[in-house]
Amino acid sequence: MLDKHELSNVLSQALSKGGNFAEIFIEEKRISNVLCEDNKIEKVNLGREKGAGVRVIKDGQTAYVYTNDVSESGLMKAAEVAGRTLAAGKEQNREIHLTPIQSGLQFEFLRLPEDVELSEKIAQVLSANQAAREIDDEIRQVTVAVGDTHRQIQIANSDGVFVEDESARIRLMVNAIASRDGMIQTGYEVAGGLCGWEILDTVSIQDMAQQAASRAVAMLSAEPAPAGRMPVVMHAKAGGTMVHEACGHGLEADLVQKGLSVYKDKRGEQVACRELSVIDDATLKGKYGSFRFDDEGSPARRTVLIDQGILNTFMNDRLTAAQEGAELTGNGRRESYQHKPIPRMTNTFIASGNDDPQDIIASTRQGLLVKKMGGGQVNTTNGDFVFDVQEGYFIENGEIKYPVRGATLTGNGPRVLMDIERIGNDLGFAIGVCGKDGQGVTVADAQPTIRIKELTVGGTGQAADKIIKRIRRK
Repeated sequence: MLDKHELSNVLSQALSKGGNFAEIFIEEKRISNVLCEDNKIEKVNLGREKGAGVRVIKDGQTAYVYTNDVSESGLMKAAEVAGRTLAAGKEQNREIHLTPIQSGLQFEFLRLPEDVELSEKIAQVLSANQAAREIDDEIRQVTVAVGDTHRQIQIANSDGVFVEDESARIRLMVNAIASRDGMIQTGYEVAGGLCGWEILDTVSIQDMAQQAASRAVAMLSAEPAPAGRMPVVMHAKAGGTMVHEACGHGLEADLVQKGLSVYKDKRGEQVACRELSVIDDATLKGKYGSFRFDDEGSPARRTVLIDQGILNTFMNDRLTAAQEGAELTGNGRRESYQHKPIPRMTNTFIASGNDDPQDIIASTRQGLLVKKMGGGQVNTTNGDFVFDVQEGYFIENGEIKYPVRGATLTGNGPRVLMDIERIGNDLGFAIGVCGKDGQGVTVADAQPTIRIKELTVGGTGQAADKIIKRIRRK
């Protein structure tokens, strides 16, 4: 890492050809990953990465150059290339004064990744693999993976911002596959957070493995899902996939400014039911999408995106905020020093409501209960989406009757936000790595138990047709 004087020299070089803004992002991180498949350790990956990126902005245009040479001379070369790419004006010398910024957030990392022996990580993975396979003879395949990252960063820019930060993240994953008579079902569990390996004091990867395997086996006996328009109850355990995909991306300012968001020109308008608020909050302790500073050096913050149904603001980085004259929201994120920052979600969720989750189910005459979401697709331009349901149940007369398999949810994000009619007082988080523009960043999403007035549910089989006929008769 460089001192303030060296960083100031690099920034001056980056602006010497007439740029409006310059930034240095230096990153050093240690990573380790352990993967178990076919009852054996299939892959172990240990490594260290170190590098820096220099960004110059002029009249809304960006040049970005990265290098593995993080010496002052190496960064001076990168700064010269970035500055010359955008401007070729008269040579100027701009003096930069850097002021360290401190965060009031206290995140603890009690067992840093490098303090935990590789043998302990391998033992956890093998134990989880065994726990999943012991659930049932119908379990055919189990994949268990654990990974960690210990990251140190320096950020300095021509506005005088100087940030140094350190963080650790842990991720645990189990995927179990069950098979019977040619039918295949999967169960998936994942956990993680902004923390060290003390996560094992509160999360058991063996319990995760048993849950994943049990779900895969249970879904083998599930009825084919019904098909048609019906109420859908999204359990808090399903996590916030719906809000992340069908709503969150459309609230990232770069997509809005490019005309690729259904929420363009709707600030101040009602875009959801009056009881619903959507929040992005990177300050939550221990959550997978949390941090003290974003990757531009802006302090983490809590941003109310939709406030009681009214679109309040978008998620900005420095570039989009400057273009709109908007405030920074701490959403400038990047996968690594090899990428320039763009607006990204952190921990995004629908705020809890006042309804009892059990009462939401009990008051549903017929419909689908979703307890675990699978993959999906969304079109941010119009908000249309299609999601798979990994674990679902049919509700009849307010009771959970039986599990169903093969369900898909098709709808429109903005329409769903208007059609939410019950909001529970619980809140369930899920984690993931969100992809956008070729970059993956850590995120968490959440929602309470909610009931959507009506969605199109896709299903297969004659049993599904029988369920639909029964719904229509009643």
